[in-house]
Amino acid sequence: MADEKLAYATQHDGWGELVLSRPARRNALIGPMVLQMREALASLQAAGSRVILLRGDGGSFCSGLDVDAFNTSPPQPWVKDFADSWMGFHLDLYRCPATIVCALERHAINGGASMALGSDLLVAGEGAFLMVGEAAQGAPAPMNLAWLKLRASETVIAQLMLSARRFHGPELHRLGLAFEVVPDAEVLAHARKLSETLAKFPGSGLASTKYAMRKLGPAGDGEDWFRRAKEKPPNVGDWTPQRQRVAST
Repeated sequence: MADEKLAYATQHDGWGELVLSRPARRNALIGPMVLQMREALASLQAAGSRVILLRGDGGSFCSGLDVDAFNTSPPQPWVKDFADSWMGFHLDLYRCPATIVCALERHAINGGASMALGSDLLVAGEGAFLMVGEAAQGAPAPMNLAWLKLRASETVIAQLMLSARRFHGPELHRLGLAFEVVPDAEVLAHARKLSETLAKFPGSGLASTKYAMRKLGPAGDGEDWFRRAKEKPPNVGDWTPQRQRVAST
């Protein structure tokens, strides 16, 4: 698996794409994939991308953690370090000076939702949905919570996280989480066009604005913010990813 391409970067003129590439598993997350995502993000920054489009291969964004891969016997060697690597990716995303655009095709579930919420501009399909479903599994969703506390009110956070249900494109727009909602077949093309347009803006307006957003925000350099989101109540043990039955509403 070390040689398998699970995520990759594509550089364009002033902007780039970070692509999740496990389409047979609906781009479900595993440890080696997250490492490649971090490498791809770093390479796009090093290449001078002013805008980065986060998307999935195969017409889906991300279905969350790969439950089967997390529950093998014996465990996969990467499982023990996954939590740190996963938080590391979110810190990378938070600290990235480029504008992050996300193409939400089909679904962004649990861990996938946290990446969509970590983007600066979310382009969602009309029929696509975002779901923070961990509460229905008896589990926390710290990365989702960390991003939502930066971007939304307590009311919106409660709706997304405590209901554990699907929120489709128009609902995400109503809640102020989606920048644009477009027909499902047009999501990727629209997100690419948006990224290309933003990358042509003159000067340093994008980077300066995002820098100021972070400096004026409550999370500082992000380290303590994302770590605090992982804190659990007393007497709550660790959690292993499990399959989830979800409502279609």
